[in-house]
Amino acid sequence: MDFRLAVMEDLPQLKEVYKSIIKNMEYNQIHIWDDIYPCEFFEKDIQNNCLYILLNQNEIVSAFALYNTNSGEKSVEWKENQCKVLYLNCLGVNINYLKMGIGSFMLEEAKETAKNLGAVYLRLFVVDINKPAINLYIKNGFIKANGIYHERIDKDLVLHEYGFEVML
Repeated sequence: MDFRLAVMEDLPQLKEVYKSIIKNMEYNQIHIWDDIYPCEFFEKDIQNNCLYILLNQNEIVSAFALYNTNSGEKSVEWKENQCKVLYLNCLGVNINYLKMGIGSFMLEEAKETAKNLGAVYLRLFVVDINKPAINLYIKNGFIKANGIYHERIDKDLVLHEYGFEVML
């Protein structure tokens, strides 16, 4: 398998992979992503060199983005606030590769990449109803921070998100 930064040529396949992920999440009653988010943000992530993919030959197996900031970063109590951190975002695994340890593998890649970029902590936010993701993060050494980030999407939708972090 090949882990690398995504390029524009990956965008059509990436969007198709995530559309399947979203359908699977909807089937499992996890209604947090839609046809706009995260797919419509991938082009900018590629341009900003913060979107990483895992390939099996030419098939996208998984992807995630690493950001310097997050809109919820001041909403929870982190262990430390005076060091460089990166935020993991939009981790997704191709539905053809579920239950193969890809999520854990990608978290290790994210940790290593963040460390190589000078981060001391890797942090993330996860919606409270996304139990499979929460379990994955805990299994991989992430610690839940105190507090909840209430992300207002529109007047009728607020996502309640937990912050998790791991020291690198």
